[in-house]
Amino acid sequence: MVVFTFTRCVEMANCAEPDHAARMDGIYSIQRHIYDFSRKYYLLGRDRLIAGLNIPTQGTALEIGCGTGRNIALAAHRYPSAKLRGVDISSEMLRTAESKLARLAASRDVQIAQADATSLDALSLFGQVQFDRVWFSYTLSMIPDWPTALQQAANCIAPGGSLHIVDFGQQRSLPVWFRAMLHGWLRKFHVTPRATLLDMCERLAQRRGWRMESATPYRDYAWLITLSRP
Repeated sequence: MVVFTFTRCVEMANCAEPDHAARMDGIYSIQRHIYDFSRKYYLLGRDRLIAGLNIPTQGTALEIGCGTGRNIALAAHRYPSAKLRGVDISSEMLRTAESKLARLAASRDVQIAQADATSLDALSLFGQVQFDRVWFSYTLSMIPDWPTALQQAANCIAPGGSLHIVDFGQQRSLPVWFRAMLHGWLRKFHVTPRATLLDMCERLAQRRGWRMESATPYRDYAWLITLSRP
């Protein structure tokens, strides 16, 4: 029987960054109602990432920073046999995700939980330590201690699995005025494109003996990164 569960942190004190959680709740308590509609115009590459997950039959996948549940819902339709899990630090965003993903309860195995990406305990949340696929979709640019979140995600990759990332690039091939306007807009939501993300992923792959693939579509507007564990 397919089960849908929603797990919240008992106390925000248990999360590593309660101030960040409160900040995200403050931003998205209203924004969550229009998030999916408004973000589709500038969170480019999300669908491409999901299409490239290639989750194996009966495989497991985890989205870190699942927000409104938009990406998990898309993945659930594309990979109907997959066991999909998601975490987010914002209880406000998870309220929308809970409502959206509950519609899949009759036909998909989906679980979401409130958690901090920098202190992720997948065993406590979902009863498993590793996943076939883990992904970040425009999440690392919102996490203050994003290098720790990246390392935590890498620890969750099962042998033969992969870590997938889509986030803002540096827009080097776009007009300077566009880049300035975009970054000014993003700062309003505490979003900072990570200039060293590609380099850090390369170092992570080298240390662990993994394979890294990357692309910079839309004239470097976005970065798509895949780290594959042997």
